[in-house]
Amino acid sequence: MADGLRFELLGPLRASGPRGEVPLGAPRQRAVFAVLLLQEGRPLSYAALVDALWGEEPPAHVRNLVQKYVSGLRRAFAAAGGGPGVPQLRWTGSGYLLTGAEAADVRERLALLGRARVARDAGDLRTAVRLAGEAEALWRGEFAEGLAGPFLAAERLRWAEKRLMLLEARLEGELRLGRYHECVHELVRQVAAHPLRERLVWLLMLARYRSGQASAALTEFEEARRRIAVEMGADPGPALRALHERILRQDPGLLLAEPALVS
Repeated sequence: MADGLRFELLGPLRASGPRGEVPLGAPRQRAVFAVLLLQEGRPLSYAALVDALWGEEPPAHVRNLVQKYVSGLRRAFAAAGGGPGVPQLRWTGSGYLLTGAEAADVRERLALLGRARVARDAGDLRTAVRLAGEAEALWRGEFAEGLAGPFLAAERLRWAEKRLMLLEARLEGELRLGRYHECVHELVRQVAAHPLRERLVWLLMLARYRSGQASAALTEFEEARRRIAVEMGADPGPALRALHERILRQDPGLLLAEPALVS
């Protein structure tokens, strides 16, 4: 990351420096910057940049538009202070190359998750859960929120899945720490937001059961089964069905301090 400048992508694209917010121009120009930022110092050909922004139907005079946006970004960088501490955007002969810039929040998230894995592997689940929560807190919205283009749309989907997987892992850790009641409230909200996400339903059923709400856990299963049947014409997966059966027979193993959760 350039000295004094910070770029973030875990939400709307944000650029800031000692003077405050750094304006990066209109939405399509900001999308150009986001695409180049995600190349992490690798050049991107003109054709690949056009494809990333417009797909198979670029507008007329697209070359002029690309040149306009690149020039606009260079002016924005110059206005941020100029000098070696500001990102550089140049044509290399093989593509556009952005240097001196990185997505700081993405880097910080990766570092937090690395520390969380180390803590987990060392048996310090409490620290691992805390660090995972700090990584989640870096999100301010959808990835590169509001910026159009096929490449960023695909990245948004990929990062939405990564975000949900971390949420599920963190909530699993919370359950292992015995925070059942707290987890119920959060999981109810998450299941409402992602009603077909069986992993979240699984965790909510377990949290309810371990909170002494066995009937509510069974109700969660029936509601999930109905949603899955209506939306997908299918039955719940084997992990959800297995947990349902264990709750029905009141399996003592479900009340152990650290149950064997599904992977």
